[in-house]
Amino acid sequence: MEWWLVFAIFLYAVCALFLLAEVFVPSGGLLSICAFACVAGGVIVFFRHSTLAGWIGIVIAVIMVPSVLAAAYRVFPYTRFGKSVILQAPKRDAGDAISDSEELKKLSGVEGVVITPLRPVGMCDFDGRRVECVCESGYAAKDQKIKVVRVQSTQVTVQIIQDS
Repeated sequence: MEWWLVFAIFLYAVCALFLLAEVFVPSGGLLSICAFACVAGGVIVFFRHSTLAGWIGIVIAVIMVPSVLAAAYRVFPYTRFGKSVILQAPKRDAGDAISDSEELKKLSGVEGVVITPLRPVGMCDFDGRRVECVCESGYAAKDQKIKVVRVQSTQVTVQIIQDS
């Protein structure tokens, strides 16, 4: 192997290492500048040898940089630092409130019980699932039986079931 090829490959490898470090070490962009300088130096070395080698070097750089960044960001959430800075999705238990509109649409016509007074908004229980509801009549006391009459987006409208 010729020295210029070894040196250009070395510069590209250092560029990849700087890009990896930029993802995992907060540097304010300093490591990105160093990575850019290394890839630019590698391209210059390729072009000094020949125009064809220079264009091949550019194509390699255009493929290498996004690939290294994509791989680093794919691994990042599994690192100790990544776990500490990335928010996790909340986990819902069986008694948690339902807020997903697809799940709410399934409640149409279902009967439940008022947990907190509906003035006109409050919490209702439908088979162990808590849902924020709006009372059609304006007020419903705690422990009254209600029925879902309408679901629009994330708003559940209920009416009081009259005891017969």
